[in-house]
Amino acid sequence: MSTVEAPLYPIAVLIDELKNDDIQLRLNSIRRLSTIARALGEERTRSELIPFLSENNDDDDEVLLAMAEELGVFIPYVGGVEHAHVLLTPLETLCTVEETCVRDKAVESLCKIGSQMRGNDLIEWFTPLVKRLAAGEWFTARVSACGLFHIAYPSAPETLKTELRSIYGQLCQDDMPMVRRSAASNLWKFAGTVESAHLKADIMQMFEDLTQDDQDTVRLLAVEGCAALGKLLEPQDCAARILPVIVNFSQDKSWRVRYMVANQLYELCEAVGPEPIRTDLLPAYVRLLRDNEAEVRIAAAGKVTKFCQILSPELAIQHILPCVKELSLDSSQHVRAALASVVMGMAPVLGKDATIEQLLPIFLSLLKDEFPDVRLNIISKLDQVNQVIGIDLLSQSLLPAIVELAEDRHWRVRLAIIEYIPLLANQLGVGFFDDKLGGLCMQWLQDKVYSIRDAAANNLKRLAEEFGPDWAMQHIIPQVLEIANDSHYLHRMTLLRAISLLGPVLGSEITCSKLLPVVVNASKDRVPNIKFNVAKVLQSLISVVDQSVVEKTIRPCLVELSEDPDVDVRYFAVQGLQSIDQVTMSS
Repeated sequence: MSTVEAPLYPIAVLIDELKNDDIQLRLNSIRRLSTIARALGEERTRSELIPFLSENNDDDDEVLLAMAEELGVFIPYVGGVEHAHVLLTPLETLCTVEETCVRDKAVESLCKIGSQMRGNDLIEWFTPLVKRLAAGEWFTARVSACGLFHIAYPSAPETLKTELRSIYGQLCQDDMPMVRRSAASNLWKFAGTVESAHLKADIMQMFEDLTQDDQDTVRLLAVEGCAALGKLLEPQDCAARILPVIVNFSQDKSWRVRYMVANQLYELCEAVGPEPIRTDLLPAYVRLLRDNEAEVRIAAAGKVTKFCQILSPELAIQHILPCVKELSLDSSQHVRAALASVVMGMAPVLGKDATIEQLLPIFLSLLKDEFPDVRLNIISKLDQVNQVIGIDLLSQSLLPAIVELAEDRHWRVRLAIIEYIPLLANQLGVGFFDDKLGGLCMQWLQDKVYSIRDAAANNLKRLAEEFGPDWAMQHIIPQVLEIANDSHYLHRMTLLRAISLLGPVLGSEITCSKLLPVVVNASKDRVPNIKFNVAKVLQSLISVVDQSVVEKTIRPCLVELSEDPDVDVRYFAVQGLQSIDQVTMSS
Protein backbone atom coordinates (compact mmCIF):
# COMPACT_ATOMS: atom_id res chain seq x y z
CA MET A 1 0.00 0.00 0.00
CA SER A 2 1.45 3.39 -0.95
CA THR A 3 1.99 6.11 1.66
CA VAL A 4 -0.63 8.37 0.10
CA GLU A 5 -3.32 5.66 0.32
CA ALA A 6 -2.43 4.79 3.90
CA PRO A 7 -5.27 5.41 6.36
CA LEU A 8 -5.02 8.56 8.48
CA TYR A 9 -5.25 6.59 11.71
CA PRO A 10 -1.44 5.96 11.86
CA ILE A 11 -0.92 9.69 11.16
CA ALA A 12 -2.96 10.57 14.23
CA VAL A 13 -0.82 8.13 16.18
CA LEU A 14 2.34 9.85 14.94
CA ILE A 15 1.01 13.26 15.94
CA ASP A 16 0.10 11.84 19.36
CA GLU A 17 3.67 10.62 19.65
CA LEU A 18 4.86 14.23 19.32
CA LYS A 19 3.10 14.88 22.65
CA ASN A 20 4.36 11.70 24.32
CA ASP A 21 6.55 11.87 27.44
CA ASP A 22 9.01 9.39 25.89
CA ILE A 23 11.67 11.41 24.04
CA GLN A 24 12.48 8.52 21.68
CA LEU A 25 8.88 8.35 20.49
CA ARG A 26 8.83 12.12 19.90
CA LEU A 27 12.16 11.90 18.05
CA ASN A 28 10.93 9.05 15.84
CA SER A 29 7.80 11.03 15.00
CA ILE A 30 9.80 14.15 14.04
CA ARG A 31 12.05 12.05 11.80
CA ARG A 32 8.95 10.74 10.04
CA LEU A 33 7.48 14.22 9.40
CA SER A 34 7.79 13.77 5.63
CA THR A 35 5.69 10.56 5.89
CA ILE A 36 3.03 12.43 7.84
CA ALA A 37 3.08 15.30 5.32
CA ARG A 38 2.74 12.98 2.30
CA ALA A 39 -0.23 11.25 3.91
CA LEU A 40 -1.94 14.51 4.90
CA GLY A 41 -1.41 16.13 1.50
CA GLU A 42 -0.07 19.60 0.79
CA GLU A 43 -3.12 21.60 1.95
CA ARG A 44 -3.59 19.81 5.28
CA THR A 45 0.20 19.97 5.87
CA ARG A 46 0.01 23.77 5.51
CA SER A 47 -3.19 24.20 7.54
CA GLU A 48 -2.70 21.56 10.26
CA LEU A 49 0.80 20.10 10.55
CA ILE A 50 2.90 23.29 10.24
CA PRO A 51 0.75 25.28 12.77
CA PHE A 52 0.97 22.28 15.12
CA LEU A 53 4.79 22.32 14.81
CA SER A 54 4.85 26.10 15.34
CA GLU A 55 2.98 25.67 18.62
CA ASN A 56 4.98 22.61 19.69
CA ASN A 57 7.00 23.84 22.67
CA ASP A 58 9.12 20.72 23.14
CA ASP A 59 11.94 21.40 25.58
CA ASP A 60 14.28 18.65 24.41
CA ASP A 61 17.13 19.94 22.23
CA GLU A 62 17.50 16.67 20.32
CA VAL A 63 13.86 16.82 19.18
CA LEU A 64 14.18 20.51 18.24
CA LEU A 65 17.38 19.83 16.28
CA ALA A 66 15.69 17.04 14.31
CA MET A 67 12.71 19.36 13.61
CA ALA A 68 14.98 22.17 12.36
CA GLU A 69 16.71 19.73 10.01
CA GLU A 70 13.49 18.19 8.65
CA LEU A 71 11.86 21.56 7.93
CA GLY A 72 14.81 22.59 5.73
CA VAL A 73 13.77 20.04 3.07
CA PHE A 74 10.00 20.46 3.51
CA ILE A 75 9.20 22.75 0.54
CA PRO A 76 7.88 19.88 -1.70
CA TYR A 77 5.47 18.78 1.07
CA VAL A 78 3.77 22.19 1.48
CA GLY A 79 3.07 22.73 -2.22
CA GLY A 80 6.34 24.06 -3.64
CA VAL A 81 8.13 27.43 -3.49
CA GLU A 82 4.92 29.51 -3.72
CA HIS A 83 3.96 28.20 -0.25
CA ALA A 84 7.50 28.03 1.21
CA HIS A 85 6.77 30.99 3.51
CA VAL A 86 4.60 28.81 5.79
CA LEU A 87 7.78 27.05 6.95
CA LEU A 88 9.31 30.27 8.24
CA THR A 89 7.16 30.50 11.39
CA PRO A 90 8.32 27.28 13.14
CA LEU A 91 11.92 27.92 12.10
CA GLU A 92 11.76 31.49 13.44
CA THR A 93 10.81 30.07 16.83
CA LEU A 94 13.72 27.61 16.68
CA CYS A 95 16.11 30.51 15.91
CA THR A 96 15.46 31.90 19.39
CA VAL A 97 16.10 28.80 21.54
CA GLU A 98 19.04 28.66 23.91
CA GLU A 99 20.86 25.63 22.44
CA THR A 100 23.41 26.77 19.83
CA CYS A 101 23.28 23.69 17.59
CA VAL A 102 19.46 24.00 17.26
CA ARG A 103 19.74 27.68 16.29
CA ASP A 104 22.53 26.93 13.79
CA LYS A 105 20.48 24.19 12.14
CA ALA A 106 17.39 26.46 12.02
CA VAL A 107 19.45 29.21 10.34
CA GLU A 108 20.86 26.66 7.88
CA SER A 109 17.33 25.47 7.02
CA LEU A 110 16.07 29.06 6.65
CA CYS A 111 18.96 29.76 4.24
CA LYS A 112 18.04 26.65 2.21
CA ILE A 113 14.39 27.72 2.02
CA GLY A 114 15.16 31.42 1.39
CA SER A 115 17.51 30.58 -1.48
CA GLN A 116 14.59 28.85 -3.25
CA MET A 117 11.91 31.49 -2.50
CA ARG A 118 10.74 33.98 -5.13
CA GLY A 119 11.89 37.62 -4.88
CA ASN A 120 8.48 39.03 -3.90
CA ASP A 121 7.99 36.33 -1.25
CA LEU A 122 11.41 37.12 0.21
CA ILE A 123 10.43 40.80 0.55
CA GLU A 124 6.99 39.98 1.97
CA TRP A 125 7.91 37.14 4.35
CA PHE A 126 11.64 36.50 4.73
CA THR A 127 12.95 40.07 5.23
CA PRO A 128 10.40 40.90 7.99
CA LEU A 129 11.51 37.69 9.76
CA VAL A 130 15.15 38.84 9.62
CA LYS A 131 14.19 42.28 10.99
CA ARG A 132 12.14 40.71 13.82
CA LEU A 133 15.03 38.47 14.83
CA ALA A 134 17.53 41.35 14.61
CA ALA A 135 15.32 43.38 16.96
CA GLY A 136 14.74 40.44 19.31
CA GLU A 137 14.87 41.18 23.03
CA TRP A 138 16.83 37.98 23.78
CA PHE A 139 20.35 37.79 22.31
CA THR A 140 19.76 34.34 20.72
CA ALA A 141 17.40 35.85 18.13
CA ARG A 142 19.95 38.54 17.21
CA VAL A 143 22.73 35.93 16.91
CA SER A 144 20.58 33.94 14.45
CA ALA A 145 19.62 37.03 12.45
CA CYS A 146 23.27 37.66 11.43
CA GLY A 147 23.33 34.47 9.36
CA LEU A 148 20.27 35.42 7.26
CA PHE A 149 21.09 38.86 5.83
CA HIS A 150 22.92 37.47 2.77
CA ILE A 151 19.70 35.68 1.73
CA ALA A 152 17.36 38.65 2.30
CA TYR A 153 19.54 41.42 0.83
CA PRO A 154 19.87 40.69 -2.95
CA SER A 155 16.15 40.82 -3.77
CA ALA A 156 15.31 43.78 -1.49
CA PRO A 157 14.43 47.23 -2.98
CA GLU A 158 16.94 50.05 -2.47
CA THR A 159 15.30 51.57 0.62
CA LEU A 160 15.09 48.15 2.29
CA LYS A 161 18.73 47.42 1.41
CA THR A 162 19.76 50.65 3.17
CA GLU A 163 17.76 49.58 6.22
CA LEU A 164 19.31 46.09 6.23
CA ARG A 165 22.85 47.52 6.07
CA SER A 166 22.01 49.84 8.95
CA ILE A 167 20.58 46.97 11.04
CA TYR A 168 23.68 44.83 10.41
CA GLY A 169 25.87 47.77 11.47
CA GLN A 170 23.91 47.94 14.76
CA LEU A 171 24.41 44.19 15.31
CA CYS A 172 28.18 44.70 14.86
CA GLN A 173 28.01 47.09 17.84
CA ASP A 174 25.57 45.05 19.95
CA ASP A 175 26.05 45.02 23.74
CA MET A 176 26.33 41.21 23.76
CA PRO A 177 29.69 39.74 22.62
CA MET A 178 27.88 36.64 21.28
CA VAL A 179 25.95 38.83 18.80
CA ARG A 180 29.11 40.68 17.72
CA ARG A 181 30.85 37.30 17.23
CA SER A 182 28.03 36.12 14.97
CA ALA A 183 28.12 39.42 13.05
CA ALA A 184 31.90 39.06 12.59
CA SER A 185 31.74 35.45 11.38
CA ASN A 186 28.91 36.18 8.88
CA LEU A 187 30.19 39.55 7.63
CA TRP A 188 31.97 38.12 4.58
CA LYS A 189 28.79 36.29 3.46
CA PHE A 190 26.77 39.52 3.71
CA ALA A 191 29.58 41.47 2.00
CA GLY A 192 29.41 39.10 -0.98
CA THR A 193 25.87 40.31 -1.75
CA VAL A 194 26.44 44.06 -1.20
CA GLU A 195 27.10 46.47 -4.09
CA SER A 196 30.68 47.66 -4.59
CA ALA A 197 30.10 51.26 -3.47
CA HIS A 198 28.44 50.20 -0.20
CA LEU A 199 31.04 47.46 0.27
CA LYS A 200 33.82 50.07 0.48
CA ALA A 201 31.82 52.40 2.70
CA ASP A 202 29.40 50.54 4.98
CA ILE A 203 30.85 47.01 5.11
CA MET A 204 34.46 48.12 5.57
CA GLN A 205 33.33 50.42 8.41
CA MET A 206 31.68 47.43 10.11
CA PHE A 207 34.86 45.39 9.56
CA GLU A 208 37.00 48.12 11.15
CA ASP A 209 34.62 48.36 14.13
CA LEU A 210 34.81 44.60 14.69
CA THR A 211 38.60 44.55 14.42
CA GLN A 212 38.80 47.12 17.23
CA ASP A 213 36.51 45.14 19.53
CA ASP A 214 37.74 44.68 23.10
CA GLN A 215 36.85 40.94 23.00
CA ASP A 216 39.58 38.82 21.38
CA THR A 217 37.00 36.21 20.24
CA VAL A 218 35.27 38.92 18.15
CA ARG A 219 38.58 40.16 16.70
CA LEU A 220 39.73 36.67 15.70
CA LEU A 221 36.42 35.98 13.90
CA ALA A 222 36.85 39.27 12.03
CA VAL A 223 40.32 38.06 11.00
CA GLU A 224 38.91 34.68 9.91
CA GLY A 225 36.79 36.33 7.24
CA CYS A 226 39.35 38.92 6.12
CA ALA A 227 40.76 36.83 3.24
CA ALA A 228 37.26 36.25 1.79
CA LEU A 229 36.49 39.96 2.30
CA GLY A 230 39.80 40.97 0.68
CA LYS A 231 38.99 38.98 -2.46
CA LEU A 232 35.79 41.03 -2.91
CA LEU A 233 37.80 44.27 -3.04
CA GLU A 234 40.16 45.58 -5.71
CA PRO A 235 43.83 44.78 -4.83
CA GLN A 236 44.60 48.44 -4.07
CA ASP A 237 41.56 48.75 -1.76
CA CYS A 238 42.48 45.48 -0.05
CA ALA A 239 46.04 46.73 0.49
CA ALA A 240 44.75 50.05 1.86
CA ARG A 241 41.89 48.82 4.10
CA ILE A 242 42.56 45.21 5.15
CA LEU A 243 46.33 44.88 5.03
CA PRO A 244 47.10 47.41 7.81
CA VAL A 245 44.57 45.66 10.07
CA ILE A 246 46.19 42.26 9.51
CA VAL A 247 49.73 43.57 9.99
CA ASN A 248 48.54 45.18 13.23
CA PHE A 249 46.83 41.94 14.30
CA SER A 250 50.08 39.98 13.80
CA GLN A 251 51.19 41.83 16.96
CA ASP A 252 47.84 41.58 18.81
CA LYS A 253 48.05 41.05 22.55
CA SER A 254 45.86 37.91 22.27
CA TRP A 255 47.66 34.81 21.00
CA ARG A 256 44.36 33.48 19.59
CA VAL A 257 44.14 36.45 17.24
CA ARG A 258 47.79 36.03 16.17
CA TYR A 259 47.08 32.31 15.62
CA MET A 260 44.17 33.19 13.31
CA VAL A 261 46.38 35.67 11.42
CA ALA A 262 49.01 32.95 10.93
CA ASN A 263 46.29 30.70 9.44
CA GLN A 264 44.82 33.40 7.18
CA LEU A 265 47.93 35.26 5.99
CA TYR A 266 48.61 33.05 2.97
CA GLU A 267 45.00 33.34 1.72
CA LEU A 268 45.22 37.13 2.02
CA CYS A 269 48.37 37.17 -0.14
CA GLU A 270 46.26 36.12 -3.14
CA ALA A 271 44.12 39.25 -2.75
CA VAL A 272 46.79 41.97 -2.35
CA GLY A 273 49.37 41.39 -5.10
CA PRO A 274 53.18 40.97 -5.00
CA GLU A 275 54.43 44.34 -3.73
CA PRO A 276 52.43 44.46 -0.44
CA ILE A 277 53.46 40.84 0.19
CA ARG A 278 57.13 41.81 0.10
CA THR A 279 56.84 45.06 2.08
CA ASP A 280 54.09 44.28 4.63
CA LEU A 281 53.04 40.63 4.83
CA LEU A 282 56.53 39.09 4.74
CA PRO A 283 57.75 40.96 7.87
CA ALA A 284 54.44 40.09 9.61
CA TYR A 285 54.86 36.41 8.71
CA VAL A 286 58.46 36.36 9.97
CA ARG A 287 57.19 37.82 13.28
CA LEU A 288 54.63 35.02 13.55
CA LEU A 289 57.29 32.36 12.85
CA ARG A 290 59.18 33.77 15.83
CA ASP A 291 56.13 34.30 18.06
CA ASN A 292 56.54 33.52 21.74
CA GLU A 293 53.44 31.25 21.74
CA ALA A 294 54.00 27.70 20.43
CA GLU A 295 50.44 27.49 18.97
CA VAL A 296 51.11 30.54 16.79
CA ARG A 297 54.45 29.12 15.61
CA ILE A 298 52.72 25.79 14.78
CA ALA A 299 50.13 27.56 12.59
CA ALA A 300 52.81 29.70 10.91
CA ALA A 301 55.20 26.76 10.40
CA GLY A 302 52.43 24.77 8.68
CA LYS A 303 52.18 27.47 5.98
CA VAL A 304 55.93 27.89 5.34
CA THR A 305 56.03 26.08 1.97
CA LYS A 306 52.87 27.79 0.66
CA PHE A 307 54.30 31.17 1.64
CA CYS A 308 57.64 30.43 -0.04
CA GLN A 309 55.81 29.53 -3.27
CA ILE A 310 54.55 33.11 -3.66
CA LEU A 311 57.98 34.63 -2.91
CA SER A 312 61.06 34.74 -5.11
CA PRO A 313 63.74 32.16 -4.12
CA GLU A 314 66.00 35.05 -3.03
CA LEU A 315 63.42 36.44 -0.58
CA ALA A 316 62.65 32.95 0.75
CA ILE A 317 66.36 32.27 1.36
CA GLN A 318 66.95 35.68 2.90
CA HIS A 319 63.91 35.94 5.21
CA ILE A 320 62.17 32.54 5.64
CA LEU A 321 65.12 30.14 5.74
CA PRO A 322 66.71 31.60 8.93
CA CYS A 323 63.33 31.16 10.67
CA VAL A 324 63.06 27.58 9.40
CA LYS A 325 66.48 26.80 10.88
CA GLU A 326 65.33 28.19 14.24
CA LEU A 327 62.04 26.24 14.10
CA SER A 328 63.89 22.98 13.38
CA LEU A 329 65.48 23.41 16.82
CA ASP A 330 62.31 24.73 18.50
CA SER A 331 61.70 23.71 22.11
CA SER A 332 58.17 22.52 21.21
CA GLN A 333 58.01 19.10 19.54
CA HIS A 334 54.67 20.07 17.97
CA VAL A 335 56.26 23.05 16.22
CA ARG A 336 59.01 20.79 14.86
CA ALA A 337 56.40 18.24 13.73
CA ALA A 338 54.38 20.96 11.93
CA LEU A 339 57.55 22.16 10.20
CA ALA A 340 58.59 18.60 9.28
CA SER A 341 55.25 17.95 7.56
CA VAL A 342 55.79 20.81 5.06
CA VAL A 343 59.49 21.71 4.95
CA MET A 344 60.27 19.16 2.20
CA GLY A 345 58.05 21.18 -0.12
CA MET A 346 60.51 24.07 0.07
CA ALA A 347 63.08 22.11 -1.99
CA PRO A 348 61.40 22.69 -5.41
CA VAL A 349 60.95 26.39 -4.52
CA LEU A 350 64.56 27.03 -3.46
CA GLY A 351 66.22 24.96 -6.20
CA LYS A 352 69.03 22.43 -6.10
CA ASP A 353 71.94 24.50 -4.76
CA ALA A 354 70.05 26.11 -1.88
CA THR A 355 68.45 22.76 -0.99
CA ILE A 356 71.85 21.06 -0.79
CA GLU A 357 73.50 23.86 1.16
CA GLN A 358 70.68 25.06 3.40
CA LEU A 359 67.81 22.51 3.59
CA LEU A 360 69.64 19.17 3.71
CA PRO A 361 71.17 19.87 7.14
CA ILE A 362 67.67 20.78 8.41
CA PHE A 363 66.20 17.54 6.97
CA LEU A 364 68.94 15.49 8.63
CA SER A 365 68.40 17.27 11.94
CA LEU A 366 64.64 16.56 11.81
CA LEU A 367 65.23 12.94 10.71
CA LYS A 368 67.18 12.43 13.92
CA ASP A 369 64.66 14.26 16.13
CA GLU A 370 63.84 12.53 19.42
CA PHE A 371 60.09 12.92 18.79
CA PRO A 372 58.74 10.14 16.49
CA ASP A 373 56.11 12.29 14.75
CA VAL A 374 58.81 14.69 13.54
CA ARG A 375 60.78 11.81 11.98
CA LEU A 376 57.61 10.34 10.51
CA ASN A 377 56.61 13.60 8.82
CA ILE A 378 60.02 13.94 7.16
CA ILE A 379 60.09 10.32 5.94
CA SER A 380 56.70 10.59 4.27
CA LYS A 381 57.76 13.54 2.07
CA LEU A 382 61.25 12.42 0.91
CA ASP A 383 60.15 12.10 -2.73
CA GLN A 384 59.81 15.92 -2.98
CA VAL A 385 63.53 16.31 -2.22
CA ASN A 386 64.56 13.53 -4.58
CA GLN A 387 62.95 15.41 -7.49
CA VAL A 388 65.24 18.38 -6.77
CA ILE A 389 68.64 16.99 -5.72
CA GLY A 390 68.65 13.59 -7.46
CA ILE A 391 68.94 10.09 -6.08
CA ASP A 392 72.74 9.97 -5.77
CA LEU A 393 72.94 12.87 -3.37
CA LEU A 394 69.80 11.76 -1.57
CA SER A 395 71.27 8.31 -0.98
CA GLN A 396 74.60 9.70 0.24
CA SER A 397 73.09 12.22 2.64
CA LEU A 398 69.74 10.83 3.79
CA LEU A 399 69.98 7.07 3.28
CA PRO A 400 72.20 6.45 6.34
CA ALA A 401 69.58 8.23 8.45
CA ILE A 402 66.80 6.13 6.84
CA VAL A 403 68.68 2.91 7.60
CA GLU A 404 69.04 4.09 11.20
CA LEU A 405 65.30 4.80 11.40
CA ALA A 406 64.55 1.31 10.07
CA GLU A 407 65.63 0.09 13.52
CA ASP A 408 63.94 2.92 15.43
CA ARG A 409 62.60 2.02 18.87
CA HIS A 410 59.15 3.42 17.98
CA TRP A 411 57.33 0.87 15.83
CA ARG A 412 55.28 3.55 14.02
CA VAL A 413 58.49 5.07 12.67
CA ARG A 414 59.64 1.64 11.48
CA LEU A 415 56.20 1.18 9.88
CA ALA A 416 56.49 4.51 8.03
CA ILE A 417 59.91 3.50 6.68
CA ILE A 418 58.50 0.15 5.45
CA GLU A 419 55.63 1.88 3.68
CA TYR A 420 58.11 4.24 2.02
CA ILE A 421 60.46 1.43 0.85
CA PRO A 422 58.67 0.58 -2.47
CA LEU A 423 58.78 4.26 -3.48
CA LEU A 424 62.46 4.42 -2.51
CA ALA A 425 63.09 1.20 -4.43
CA ASN A 426 61.50 2.70 -7.51
CA GLN A 427 63.74 5.77 -7.21
CA LEU A 428 66.97 3.95 -6.32
CA GLY A 429 66.74 1.19 -8.90
CA VAL A 430 67.24 -2.52 -8.37
CA GLY A 431 71.04 -2.58 -8.03
CA PHE A 432 71.26 0.12 -5.40
CA PHE A 433 68.27 -1.31 -3.54
CA ASP A 434 69.78 -4.80 -3.26
CA ASP A 435 73.00 -3.38 -1.94
CA LYS A 436 71.61 -0.97 0.67
CA LEU A 437 68.08 -1.94 1.68
CA GLY A 438 67.51 -5.59 0.78
CA GLY A 439 68.67 -6.91 4.15
CA LEU A 440 66.34 -4.58 6.06
CA CYS A 441 63.29 -5.95 4.27
CA MET A 442 64.05 -9.44 5.54
CA GLN A 443 64.91 -8.21 9.02
CA TRP A 444 61.42 -6.67 9.41
CA LEU A 445 59.77 -10.06 8.81
CA GLN A 446 61.02 -11.08 12.27
CA ASP A 447 60.14 -7.85 14.09
CA LYS A 448 58.57 -8.22 17.54
CA VAL A 449 55.54 -6.03 16.56
CA TYR A 450 52.83 -7.74 14.48
CA SER A 451 51.99 -4.60 12.44
CA ILE A 452 55.62 -4.40 11.31
CA ARG A 453 55.74 -8.09 10.30
CA ASP A 454 52.46 -7.73 8.39
CA ALA A 455 53.65 -4.54 6.66
CA ALA A 456 56.95 -6.26 5.82
CA ALA A 457 55.06 -9.10 4.08
CA ASN A 458 53.04 -6.53 2.10
CA ASN A 459 56.29 -4.74 1.31
CA LEU A 460 57.75 -7.91 -0.26
CA LYS A 461 54.68 -8.21 -2.47
CA ARG A 462 55.03 -4.59 -3.67
CA LEU A 463 58.76 -5.09 -4.33
CA ALA A 464 58.04 -8.24 -6.35
CA GLU A 465 55.54 -6.20 -8.40
CA GLU A 466 58.14 -3.45 -8.86
CA PHE A 467 61.17 -5.59 -9.83
CA GLY A 468 59.44 -8.66 -11.31
CA PRO A 469 59.24 -12.42 -10.56
CA ASP A 470 62.82 -13.20 -11.67
CA TRP A 471 64.26 -10.69 -9.20
CA ALA A 472 61.96 -11.99 -6.45
CA MET A 473 62.99 -15.58 -7.20
CA GLN A 474 66.63 -14.65 -6.77
CA HIS A 475 66.51 -12.16 -3.87
CA ILE A 476 63.32 -12.74 -1.86
CA ILE A 477 62.23 -16.36 -2.08
CA PRO A 478 65.40 -18.09 -0.73
CA GLN A 479 65.56 -15.81 2.32
CA VAL A 480 61.83 -15.95 2.99
CA LEU A 481 61.75 -19.75 2.84
CA GLU A 482 64.52 -19.97 5.46
CA ILE A 483 61.98 -18.70 8.01
CA ALA A 484 60.13 -22.03 7.67
CA ASN A 485 62.65 -23.49 10.12
CA ASP A 486 62.46 -20.58 12.59
CA SER A 487 61.83 -21.70 16.17
CA HIS A 488 59.32 -18.88 16.81
CA TYR A 489 55.83 -19.76 15.60
CA LEU A 490 54.90 -16.09 15.00
CA HIS A 491 57.74 -15.80 12.49
CA ARG A 492 56.53 -18.98 10.76
CA MET A 493 53.05 -17.40 10.57
CA THR A 494 54.57 -14.31 8.90
CA LEU A 495 56.12 -16.65 6.30
CA LEU A 496 52.64 -18.01 5.49
CA ARG A 497 51.27 -14.45 5.21
CA ALA A 498 54.11 -13.54 2.81
CA ILE A 499 53.46 -16.65 0.67
CA SER A 500 49.72 -15.84 0.39
CA LEU A 501 50.64 -12.34 -0.88
CA LEU A 502 53.51 -13.38 -3.15
CA GLY A 503 51.73 -16.31 -4.84
CA PRO A 504 49.40 -14.23 -7.07
CA VAL A 505 52.30 -11.92 -8.04
CA LEU A 506 54.84 -14.66 -8.86
CA GLY A 507 52.45 -16.87 -10.82
CA SER A 508 51.63 -20.56 -10.97
CA GLU A 509 55.05 -22.00 -11.86
CA ILE A 510 57.06 -20.45 -8.99
CA THR A 511 54.18 -21.00 -6.55
CA CYS A 512 54.01 -24.73 -7.38
CA SER A 513 57.76 -25.33 -7.38
CA LYS A 514 58.86 -23.16 -4.43
CA LEU A 515 56.00 -21.94 -2.26
CA LEU A 516 53.41 -24.73 -2.18
CA PRO A 517 55.78 -27.44 -0.80
CA VAL A 518 56.65 -25.13 2.13
CA VAL A 519 52.95 -24.57 2.89
CA VAL A 520 52.15 -28.31 2.72
CA ASN A 521 55.09 -29.05 5.00
CA ALA A 522 53.83 -26.42 7.49
CA SER A 523 50.53 -28.35 7.75
CA LYS A 524 52.44 -30.84 9.92
CA ASP A 525 53.40 -28.05 12.39
CA ARG A 526 52.66 -28.72 16.07
CA VAL A 527 51.04 -25.26 16.61
CA PRO A 528 47.31 -25.09 15.72
CA ASN A 529 47.58 -21.39 14.74
CA ILE A 530 50.08 -22.36 12.04
CA LYS A 531 47.85 -25.14 10.78
CA PHE A 532 44.70 -23.08 10.39
CA ASN A 533 46.76 -20.37 8.65
CA VAL A 534 48.01 -23.10 6.31
CA ALA A 535 44.36 -23.87 5.49
CA LYS A 536 43.72 -20.16 4.77
CA VAL A 537 46.82 -19.86 2.56
CA LEU A 538 45.91 -23.02 0.61
CA GLN A 539 42.45 -21.56 0.02
CA SER A 540 44.03 -18.32 -1.32
CA LEU A 541 46.28 -20.31 -3.69
CA ILE A 542 43.41 -22.25 -5.32
CA SER A 543 42.97 -19.49 -7.90
CA VAL A 544 46.74 -19.21 -8.55
CA VAL A 545 47.67 -22.83 -9.43
CA ASP A 546 46.24 -25.26 -12.02
CA GLN A 547 43.23 -27.41 -11.19
CA SER A 548 45.37 -30.57 -11.38
CA VAL A 549 47.66 -29.21 -8.63
CA VAL A 550 44.60 -28.34 -6.52
CA GLU A 551 43.33 -31.94 -6.73
CA LYS A 552 46.72 -33.57 -6.37
CA THR A 553 48.27 -31.45 -3.61
CA ILE A 554 45.92 -28.89 -2.01
CA ARG A 555 42.80 -31.04 -1.54
CA PRO A 556 44.59 -33.98 0.21
CA CYS A 557 46.30 -31.53 2.58
CA LEU A 558 43.00 -29.83 3.45
CA VAL A 559 41.27 -33.20 3.92
CA GLU A 560 43.96 -34.17 6.42
CA LEU A 561 43.57 -30.82 8.25
CA SER A 562 39.76 -31.24 8.33
CA GLU A 563 40.31 -34.20 10.68
CA ASP A 564 42.60 -32.22 13.05
CA PRO A 565 41.79 -32.29 16.81
CA ASP A 566 41.63 -28.45 16.89
CA VAL A 567 38.22 -26.97 16.05
CA ASP A 568 39.61 -23.84 14.33
CA VAL A 569 41.91 -25.89 12.10
CA ARG A 570 38.96 -28.09 11.09
CA TYR A 571 36.77 -25.02 10.39
CA PHE A 572 39.26 -23.34 8.02
CA ALA A 573 40.10 -26.63 6.33
CA VAL A 574 36.39 -27.23 5.60
CA GLN A 575 36.13 -23.65 4.26
CA GLY A 576 39.02 -24.41 1.89
CA LEU A 577 37.44 -27.66 0.68
CA GLN A 578 34.14 -25.84 0.04
CA SER A 579 36.04 -23.27 -2.08
CA ILE A 580 37.58 -26.09 -4.15
CA ASP A 581 34.12 -27.63 -4.69
CA GLN A 582 32.71 -24.26 -5.82
CA VAL A 583 35.57 -23.78 -8.31
CA THR A 584 35.11 -27.34 -9.61
CA MET A 585 31.36 -26.85 -10.06
CA SER A 586 31.73 -23.49 -11.84
CA SER A 587 34.33 -24.90 -14.24
